[in-house]
Amino acid sequence: MFEFSQYLGFLLFLTILTIGFWLMFFLVGFLQYWVGGALWERYKAKKAKKQESL
Repeated sequence: MFEFSQYLGFLLFLTILTIGFWLMFFLVGFLQYWVGGALWERYKAKKAKKQESL
């Protein structure tokens, strides 16, 4: 049958896979937040510059 050491390898694989998934999920969310914030700041700067020139 199977020995415990074979299960350890499988559990290690699942752990690394799960950590990689959640890390990717976090980084994608953070990247969207970062790009969205940069675009919002650029929009506010252009709006302030346009208001200033009037």
